[in-house]
Amino acid sequence: MSRLQIIVASTRPGRIGLPVGQWVETAAAKHGGFDEIDLADLGAIDLPLLDEPKHPRLGQYTHQHTKDWAARVGAADAFVFVLAEYNHSFTAAVKNAVDYLHTEWQHKPAGLVTYGGVSGGLRAAQAFKPVLQALKVVTLTEAVTIPFVQQFVEDGLFTPNELIEASAGTMLDELGRWGNTLSPLRAS
Repeated sequence: MSRLQIIVASTRPGRIGLPVGQWVETAAAKHGGFDEIDLADLGAIDLPLLDEPKHPRLGQYTHQHTKDWAARVGAADAFVFVLAEYNHSFTAAVKNAVDYLHTEWQHKPAGLVTYGGVSGGLRAAQAFKPVLQALKVVTLTEAVTIPFVQQFVEDGLFTPNELIEASAGTMLDELGRWGNTLSPLRAS
């Protein structure tokens, strides 16, 4: 049984991240490599700024919102982070969501779907990778980069071109491989 979690990192009203995340969810369902797909929209989850009294590595969570988030992330075998680029980096909401937990992230692969203007969110990806690596998340080389993302969104719907679709397929293939490869580490 393999479970993919897609995390939409932007929380701003009118954001493009949600339509992109919904497209990733549809692409993953069509791909067929995962038994379950969980679209985790940080805008809807609405975690407060980290408010746990103990370090996340202890797993001694006191708030229900943390317990719920831990169960959701812990159940995943692989992740796709849908990252907007804000000021040459990733969003505060995704950093907060990652910092809430520790062991729940470990020994799982992550694919990055980035979007923005001319850079397509690549600066956000480069800034985010060391954060994930510190938690023993394996970030894939295969990724989806969407420059000038506005051209692909109409009436709240993201419609990719062939290159973006092909990139997603390659990334999802690798997520499945790495999820299976890392499975013994998660079991121990």
